[in-house]
Amino acid sequence: MNLNITLEQPDKKLALFGSADKHLRMIRDAFGVQVVSREDELRLSGEREQVGKAALVLDQMQRKLRRQDWLSLEDVGNAVKGAMDQDRKRAANEIDVFAKGNAVKPMTDGQKKYIDAITQHDLTICVGPAGSGKTYLAVAAAASMLKHGQAKRLVLARPAVEAGERLGFLPGDLQAKVNPYLRPLFDALHDMMDFEQVKRFMLNDVIEVIPLAFMRGRTLNESVIILDEAQNTTASQMLMFLTRLGHDSKMIVTGDVTQIDLPRDVKSGLVDSMEKLRGIKGIATVELDRADIVRHRLVQNIVNAYERSSD
Repeated sequence: MNLNITLEQPDKKLALFGSADKHLRMIRDAFGVQVVSREDELRLSGEREQVGKAALVLDQMQRKLRRQDWLSLEDVGNAVKGAMDQDRKRAANEIDVFAKGNAVKPMTDGQKKYIDAITQHDLTICVGPAGSGKTYLAVAAAASMLKHGQAKRLVLARPAVEAGERLGFLPGDLQAKVNPYLRPLFDALHDMMDFEQVKRFMLNDVIEVIPLAFMRGRTLNESVIILDEAQNTTASQMLMFLTRLGHDSKMIVTGDVTQIDLPRDVKSGLVDSMEKLRGIKGIATVELDRADIVRHRLVQNIVNAYERSSD
């Protein structure tokens, strides 16, 4: 795997690299990766997990250089040791995201099964009721993969399907019209990293939050691609989305089949895909239920009440 890291402060390159590149050689020797300097970038090459750990060390070093103008060998050694010990210290089911002190954990057996499916499969389809963590855990898993160098990009998409209100009557230009549909994805992102980091990643095209229609004609390599509210896709839209999957990428599809806002004569692409893709190697299907709802305690009671009234 190859990963390019942009230098935050090129004027502190010597402090980051060390005398005669001593710091870079420590990282290379510790993780068995190649480290090459190219103008204001560092290129890491090697096994995916080791590249991720080396990237974490460099991130810690750059953070320290925001506060001071030099790094000691002890600073670099501690960062290397921390990365090497990280897996042993972290709880087995903890999802390590960017936000400091805000690691995310699956709270139920169903959610743990969901995270395991994402880790072990290139395509995961998850259905479940509101509040069961479908979107939140998908974004957390994707942010963790981005942080640890297991992916270069994060792409989040939603179909802009109207649920009782007419999109055309909303004020503003196209971006203003689609932003309300993408808002839940931004909300999850801002729990995983601070506002400035999200903004910087979006400006650098590391993170992209877009309507589903904008996915047409693209192939996404070394990315985590999430489709939210997939119950409101048609079968042809779902096929279009699924075929965007590129090399070294993971795809996560989430939705609630009880909240389909398509016309009655149009079959949901989510339902269609679950029927057609079940049993294919490399594809996981996870079904969460009311027991997996982890929002406010009243949410589960509300879902139960509505289900009883529809019986």
